[in-house]
Amino acid sequence: MTITDSRLGALEIGQTLPSLELPAISRTTLALFAGASGDHNPIHIDLDNARSAGLDDVFAQGMLSMGYLGRYLTECFGQERLHTWSVRFTSITPVHAVPTCTGTVTAVDEAAGTADVDLAVTLADGTVTVTGQATVACRPPSTETHPEEAS
Repeated sequence: MTITDSRLGALEIGQTLPSLELPAISRTTLALFAGASGDHNPIHIDLDNARSAGLDDVFAQGMLSMGYLGRYLTECFGQERLHTWSVRFTSITPVHAVPTCTGTVTAVDEAAGTADVDLAVTLADGTVTVTGQATVACRPPSTETHPEEAS
């Protein structure tokens, strides 16, 4: 899914990026992510705890969805092209939900060689669980030596 160097230079405002469709979030996914992330809040893995809080079932850690969005960004552009990235959690992600990561180019700065991208994690029912923004490099890192650096 990586956007090639030749396609990076052709990014346009309003362009949608290829989406990343993920498998349904299982209880196993939540337990494994709890162990990997250190987020052992029982509301994410213990049904009785979730029900005692008035919920129907457990739900995914917010950082899991953020991690999916990070994977999406690095698969699209590569880690080395990521300048900034921010997210906002907007809704919970229930167990068994099927998240899809998407992105849309919102600005291109030809002089700086960067593009701004709006991001989202959306469930099959249309619920947006995470939104975000990123700035990415549109061209390979320059290997030219600045005249002042050469002296």
